[in-house]
Amino acid sequence: MFRFKRFAVRQERSPMKVGTDGVLLGAWAAVRPADRRVLDIGTATGLIALMIAQRAPEAQITGIDVIDVAEARENAAASPWGHHLTFEQCAVQSFEAAEPFDLILSNPPFFTESLTCPDDGRTIARHAVTLSHEALCEAVLRLLAPNGHFAVILPVSEAERWFAICNDRLRLLRRTDVRTTPHRAPKRMLLEFEPATASAEPARPVCDELVIGTGEHERYTPEYRALTGDFYLKF
Repeated sequence: MFRFKRFAVRQERSPMKVGTDGVLLGAWAAVRPADRRVLDIGTATGLIALMIAQRAPEAQITGIDVIDVAEARENAAASPWGHHLTFEQCAVQSFEAAEPFDLILSNPPFFTESLTCPDDGRTIARHAVTLSHEALCEAVLRLLAPNGHFAVILPVSEAERWFAICNDRLRLLRRTDVRTTPHRAPKRMLLEFEPATASAEPARPVCDELVIGTGEHERYTPEYRALTGDFYLKF
């Protein structure tokens, strides 16, 4: 079990454990006052859904995944926000919603050309086998409200592929390049989009950088501490 300040995540059965990527996305994604319907695509243990529930306790949050969501349901039931969280086991390609979502998040299976893992569960969770970038983009466009927004975390190596797929359909609002230490190249991108058809005049995207560690063992930057401080026990 992984314990955070206000909830805990059981992860014995899930092929994808609590990791830095999910925590980054759950803490970084903008949550607007009007975000009342939230969708977490590829929810796994329910980590990101729980983080958003902590940040927006009045929102109704749905998590979906092709893998078993029983553990996510258990984690939600043990949290202070269980009545605001629901989970469904299904592919997002076939997921239907009564109303569009104000905010959609995804820490998706993102490797498209690397070798798959011998563990079938981790292959589904980490590699774009059941959810390609194209399918994710189509699902977001179908399920997102006209003035909604979508947040995703991707490896830098996959970002250009994603930009090419969503070009002219999703408009970039924010981008944060993530370095593990000051002297290493960025490994991840945190990205926030809105539909290209959104009524507001497009503004220049906000682009910045986040460094996680100082380079010394178990030493973290003030920026990373500030971003994740409401969640990690160590901060």
